[in-house]
Amino acid sequence: MKILILGKGYIGTRCVNSWPNADICTEKINSIDDALQILEQYQPDVVLNTIGIKGKPNVDWCETHQIETMWGNVVVPIMIAQACQEKNIYLLHIGSGCVYYGDSPSPDGWTEDDFANPQATYSKSKYAADLALSEFPNTGIARIRMPLDNIPSPSNIIDKLVTYEKIIDVENSLTVIEDMVDVLYQLMEKKAIGIFHLTNPGTIRHKEIIEMYQKIVDSSITKKWISNDELVKQGLAVKGRSNNCLQSENLSKLGIKMRPVKEAVKDTLEKYATLKNKA
Repeated sequence: MKILILGKGYIGTRCVNSWPNADICTEKINSIDDALQILEQYQPDVVLNTIGIKGKPNVDWCETHQIETMWGNVVVPIMIAQACQEKNIYLLHIGSGCVYYGDSPSPDGWTEDDFANPQATYSKSKYAADLALSEFPNTGIARIRMPLDNIPSPSNIIDKLVTYEKIIDVENSLTVIEDMVDVLYQLMEKKAIGIFHLTNPGTIRHKEIIEMYQKIVDSSITKKWISNDELVKQGLAVKGRSNNCLQSENLSKLGIKMRPVKEAVKDTLEKYATLKNKA
């Protein structure tokens, strides 16, 4: 299986470094012809699209850059999907679990079939892409949530939480990157069609992550804990953040499993500590 990864960001780079049979393309795509030329050049069996706009320094940027956000997160993926259809190449697109806000209809969490309720521009753009791409044959959508990794990165939720002085203590689903890399590969092997929640089973609170970090990595850090409402009131965010619990029903149907979230987070933090100590 020859894999072509589109996008030079955190997820794309992490995957290409893990898969020996993968190439990564960092060229900009501004048309269907651009995408077709790239497919002609690389001749992949499957494509993983990691291209996306999330804003800098955070998603609040998207609130004032709606056109750029919608172009990068909606229009570009549709053009890529169209090119893949013309070449009969399977496409797996990286989506986001941030399309859901708050409590789900089921006490077990939001399912892939639940209609989302996005509130921020970023979340709306990601859901718009999901709605469009889910109509394409030979296409899968992998939604990830709060990626946590053993390798330091500005996109790693560990590094984000450690950097913040004030943190909201909320319960969430989470994606451990080591598990995600393996599941993405399995989905491409199966050419799985539909939407998949790539989150480790169970939920975890930010305070639990920090407590594990204090125990395993650095006992000296301290944090101030605030509510989600206070995040906006204190001017720390333009809009409230998405907090949710996701079920992975469609992964289960394929027999694909991820480690329980707290087990995976503990293991990841231990590996993170080892790398940090070597630095």
